[in-house]
Amino acid sequence: MASSSLVKLNASSSSWIGQQSFNQRPGSSCRLPVSNRRVSVVRAAGSYTDELIKTAKTIASPGRGILAIDESNATAGKRLASIGLDNTEANRQAYRQLLLTTPGLGDYISGSILFEETLFQSTTDGKKFVDVLRDQKIVPGIKVDKGLVPLPGSNNESWCQGLDGLASRSAEYYKQGARFAKWRTVVSIPCGPSALAVKEAAWGLARYAAISQDNGLVPIVEPEILLDGDHPIERTLEVAERVWAEVFYYLAENNVVFEGILLKPSMVTPGAEHKEKATPDTIAKYTLTMLKRRVPPAVPGIMFLSGGQSEVEATLNLHAMNQSPNPWHVSFSYARALQNTVLKTWQGRPENVDAAQRALLIRAKANSLAQLGKYSAEGESEEAKKGMFVKGYTY
Repeated sequence: MASSSLVKLNASSSSWIGQQSFNQRPGSSCRLPVSNRRVSVVRAAGSYTDELIKTAKTIASPGRGILAIDESNATAGKRLASIGLDNTEANRQAYRQLLLTTPGLGDYISGSILFEETLFQSTTDGKKFVDVLRDQKIVPGIKVDKGLVPLPGSNNESWCQGLDGLASRSAEYYKQGARFAKWRTVVSIPCGPSALAVKEAAWGLARYAAISQDNGLVPIVEPEILLDGDHPIERTLEVAERVWAEVFYYLAENNVVFEGILLKPSMVTPGAEHKEKATPDTIAKYTLTMLKRRVPPAVPGIMFLSGGQSEVEATLNLHAMNQSPNPWHVSFSYARALQNTVLKTWQGRPENVDAAQRALLIRAKANSLAQLGKYSAEGESEEAKKGMFVKGYTY
């Protein structure tokens, strides 16, 4: 089994696969004295540390979560095509303007992840989108990864590119007004996952996080465990624990300030094609078990992704996880689970903008209540109950 080749790490070992030490190059007979090999490091993010901690706490504020509208132009085009619109910059701008100018959005949304195009865009009236967000006390964020590509030597798995030039890009994003960043990599259970893919995902996330903090951006750490597969929830828990153990190991190795990060995990659910669906209470139990075993309480916020769940499913599951106190702010960072009904209401027609914005507020408020543990699904529309899982989904 793939997981059997993974060597567990502990406080006294920095070994990985096959007991290979990080402190000794393969084939080297040189061994440093123990006193020299054990190096104490102070975690620091330069001059931005206090700002990073403040930003993370602001985003992880009671009753609020993240609106993710950072779809690539290609993915945005698919969304627009679903309502009969061409994939043009003007149409992407119009849709994102609808979302970001929704009156009262800041009551429920604390941060919004933008695609690079949107970060530098303005409304049709000439107001910068970052200023529109700031006026509603919503923190602007930015997607910084460059997408997934095949991982050579793996079991048809992928890795996330984008580290080249990330420091300079992050500095530019900070100047433009962004204060947090997002990097999404994925792990596939049907494909193993292989030890190589897990290590690559964890290391890439850690390097990205360190670079982001060094440039004033709070990193959202997102190793998405895809819903694809027919595996039971117990298998998802096993893989999630393994992935997050590696992620936090490498975050520490890269001196990332835990108080200045946010997590965007998948909920622990059965595979989308498993014969039995799990209840919200079961999903909450397994997900919180995983988080309590792997995530230090220093981390201020857990902002879940929806991953193809229906709008109502994502909200019900979040509500179930907030029925008792947690060591961290447990909230949402949803894209499709906030936008699906909005897009279908808008249909690209100016006369539908107000109705679409009301639809967004309904979903944002529902998830705000779920974050507070006060949500009820009574009165939810049938559209909001439709699943959105897409096998092999790309973002």
